[in-house]
Amino acid sequence: MKIALNGATTMHASLETDIKAAHEAGFDLIEIWKTKLIEYLENNSIHDLKRLLDEASLDPWSINSIEHITFRTPEDHASIVGECERLCAIAGELNCPYIVVVPGKLPPDADEAMIIEESVNVLRELSNIAHHHGVSLAFEFLGQTDCSVQTLDLAKKIVDAVDRPNVGLVIDTFHFYAGGSSFAALETLDPAKLFIFHINDAEDRPREELTDAHRLYPGMGILPIREMKEVFDRIGYDRMASIEIFRPEYWEQNPMDVARRAKAATEEVLGLGRYQAGGSW
Repeated sequence: MKIALNGATTMHASLETDIKAAHEAGFDLIEIWKTKLIEYLENNSIHDLKRLLDEASLDPWSINSIEHITFRTPEDHASIVGECERLCAIAGELNCPYIVVVPGKLPPDADEAMIIEESVNVLRELSNIAHHHGVSLAFEFLGQTDCSVQTLDLAKKIVDAVDRPNVGLVIDTFHFYAGGSSFAALETLDPAKLFIFHINDAEDRPREELTDAHRLYPGMGILPIREMKEVFDRIGYDRMASIEIFRPEYWEQNPMDVARRAKAATEEVLGLGRYQAGGSW
């Protein structure tokens, strides 16, 4: 099991600092935050970025993310298509396998059939672009009530209907819990279709009160991380876990310290590294 640092966890740090922090903390992978990438490329080349990653012995796992890809105006949709083309071209040059894509807001009149149809159509269109660059799309449902795809159950239906090898899922522990995803959907998941696993924890609050700002280091809150890990063991998922924590308190701290704490907490809750006690993880 490889561990990634997601740039959201150190939001106020630059991409260069993220790479340095991930290297010093001993991460295997990095999820590149899109805004940091664009800022970096204003004054540097993709070749420069590849050199930084090679020197840090880090593999880029994803560019995160293209937001609100569904239920957009024609003008906004055209912008999404252009953004997908640009990011997939960059990812292809970096040998970065995934682009994270996020569903749009929930329209007031949308039912499940409408959401599935819209999501499938957009994902197939964007997957054609990604395929041209040798890249895959990782579809991330959000547990917030205003998102059109709030559960693994629905996201899985959509990805199954898309039926493309370069379209798979992101599962985030926070969104899995906040949106009320079922363990039945997790138990029946094809591990090959789980492209990214975002790990984090959350404060002990009612689900309807939880926001991204309530995220915590893994193992410090009430999310069912260990139960999810047991299911992953049963279905044979052991590829990667990426630490994604949108907590403003952490953003104000030294990113080197945050990276070290995040990695140690993740290894402990998943039983990795010095906490390993047998099993596939």
